[in-house]
This record gives sequence, C-alpha cells and structure tokens, in this order.
Amino acid sequence: MRNNYYRKMAILGVSFLTLLAFKKYTDDKESKFPEISFVEDASSNIILSEFNPNDLDSEEWQKLGFSENQSRTILKYKDIVGGNFISKEQFRKCFAVSKEKYAQLEPFLLLPESGKSTSNFSNSFADKKSLTISGKFNPDHFSEADWRKMGFSEKQSAAIIKYKDYLGGSFVSKEKFKDCFIINDENYKKLEPFLILPGKTPANFNSYASKSASNIRLEPFNPNSLDVKGWMGLGFSEKQATVIVNYRDRNLKGNFRSLDDIKNCFVISKEKFDVLKSFIKLDPSTINNKPLAKTELKQEKTDFSKTDMNSITFKQLLEFGLDEKSAGSMIGFRKKLGGFMTKEQILETYNIDKELVQKLLSIAPLDNSKVERYTLIDAPEDWLKNHPYFKYSADKIIYYRISNPDDRKIWKLLKTKPEYEARMKLYLK
Repeated sequence: MRNNYYRKMAILGVSFLTLLAFKKYTDDKESKFPEISFVEDASSNIILSEFNPNDLDSEEWQKLGFSENQSRTILKYKDIVGGNFISKEQFRKCFAVSKEKYAQLEPFLLLPESGKSTSNFSNSFADKKSLTISGKFNPDHFSEADWRKMGFSEKQSAAIIKYKDYLGGSFVSKEKFKDCFIINDENYKKLEPFLILPGKTPANFNSYASKSASNIRLEPFNPNSLDVKGWMGLGFSEKQATVIVNYRDRNLKGNFRSLDDIKNCFVISKEKFDVLKSFIKLDPSTINNKPLAKTELKQEKTDFSKTDMNSITFKQLLEFGLDEKSAGSMIGFRKKLGGFMTKEQILETYNIDKELVQKLLSIAPLDNSKVERYTLIDAPEDWLKNHPYFKYSADKIIYYRISNPDDRKIWKLLKTKPEYEARMKLYLK
C-alpha cells in the first residue's frame, strides 16, 4: 500500500510540472509573435480620371505608375504607329503596358475601341477606305510622294521607304511587303491584288539583301570607276549594282556625265540619290565631253507588267537586271521554239538566273496566240528537224506519216515518254 501511495504521488507531481511548463511555453509564444503589416501597392494610390494617352509626356506616364524606361517605350511606340494612338486596341499592343495595367487604365482611355473610327485622329494609319489605288503598280518604283498620294501620312511614307532600303532597295516579294509594320492587315488586303511582286520570298534572299545604311561609311567616289562590288559597297544589292553598271556601260557609253545621269537610273531611288549625291565626284574630263543626245541620256523605263515574254527584247532583259548570258540564252531558246507556250518553259532555259527570271515571270504576261502550231501530218520537215522538242523524233514522224496519215496512230508508233509527248503537244493543233 505504501508503494502504491508513493507511485500515485509521483505521477501527480510529474503531471503538475508538465502543466506548468506548457503554460509558460504558450505565454512566451504569444508575447513573441511578430506583428504583420502589408505593403500597399503604390499604383493603388493613383487617382484616375479620363485622359487621352496622346497628350501625355514621359513625366505624366510615370505619374500613372510606369517606370522611366516604360514611359520612353510608350512614347517611342506612339511615334512608330504614326504619332498618335488611334484606338484602345492599338494602345493595348504596346509591350510596355502589361495586361493588368491595361485593365486598370482601359475604362479611363479617351480612345475608340478599335481603329475603324479615325475621324478625330489626323495622324492615324491610313484607313482602308482612304487609300487611292489607280491600278497595278510596282512598290519598288514608288517615292515618298507616291505613298502620300495613295493616302499614307508623311511619317508612314518615310517609314515605308526606309523599310524598302533596309531590304536592299526592293520589297522582293508580297510576303516581305506585308511584313512592313506600317502596312496593316486591312490595307494589305486592299493593296495585294495590285502589287507587281512575286508572291513568295526567294530562298536565298539573305544573300543579296543590302547592307544596313547605318553600317555604310560614305566617302567621295567616282561613279565611273566603280564596278559591281563597288556599288554593292554603297549599299546596293548585287542585282541593283549589276543594273547600274549595265546602264552606265551600255546606255551611257561607259560614263556618267552628270548627276542627272545617275539620278535617272531607275534602281537608284530618290532617297538613295539624295544620300549619295554630296559624295559623287565626277571626272572633269568626262564632264567636258560632248553630252549624249537627250534621248540617250534618259533611261527608258519599261513597264514589265505590260511586256509580253514572247516579244521582250534583249535590252529590256538587261534593264530588268539579267546579265548578257542569261538574256542571250532566253532570246535564243525562244527563237528556236518559235515562241514560248508556257512560263514553265522559260525556266527550263539553260544558263539563266532562275530566281531573277522567276521574279520577272511573276510580273510579265505571256501571249502565245501568235506561236505557230501544226499537226504531225502537216508539220514542215524543216520545222520538225529544227524544233528542240521534235528534232529527235523528226525522221520517225516523217516516215510514219507516209503510210499512217493519222496523228493518233503516229503517236502510238512513236512510243515517246509521256513528258516528251506533253512538251511536243504544246506546239500541235
């Protein structure tokens, strides 16, 4: 009994000490628990009212909660899109404006929802209804004045020309033209049917894209001593440089005699000429030469959209940029055929610059209505023996048609490959 008594007293003592320790622990924890305070977002203190984002400067954007860098970016973006935001939709696309920030500002923006209503914004993008397009055109030949006449603002027109110069002086293709940030989707859809440009960008476009103008250091130069590489060093593409040299050597008999001679070369844009003219140094001995006749000095500009590939001349092919070898091969092949029936035939010509010819074919029409065609029965023997598609079968045709005066029977006897037969039938009635 005594042992049980002591055991119970010991258990009670341990329990009492445990309760005292727990109470002390909980009292200490409550006294040391840190006080929590929340940092209020600075932007929540901004009191917003309706405003026009086109009226704000950098300091005022910062008052709306943007950083100094973000404010600069917003102002730069505004200049890029034409000097004014024309809609909430356009403002939202500025990458310095987060989704959350836009949601906060949107109810207070004094802008239309989309860019369709532009009557109150004089410097906005040209609306699709405001563009004036007179017909098909090559945008490579347009100056700033031409773009303004079409309906673009002065800043937009200058930006389009700068973009063309960045590409190397040519828009190259409809794809590249569409990439110009000034040309929005609506305007491109309206312009696209009238563009005299290839649809697709050549695979090796980067190999003849010109150098950026910012990387070119200009020094005084004699344009009569420059070769193709020399003109490329001034920022022209290889194709453009070739045209300039051919124009000088063939049209002007080897020498530019005045600044107007250079200005008249159609691959040298007005903007590019203005950049170069103060560095052009003509040889006095060349200037004193008797000038060429006025008709020779001015380069005739061919409208290739109206030039039939079955009547295009050697000189016109050189004007487009082909070298003598390519132009000669094309004219020679056309003469042997008696005329092209399809544009695909032209690309089969040996020794041509296929990429440049492809660009020409996307512009120029082909009229095959005047090309001579015969039946196998009545085709002249000389024609059969000299035509590139028939000459290897000419003797058989002449032999078979004596006893089988029927085209269908002759074809069965010839047993030519389907691809050869298809080419031959282009020139048969």
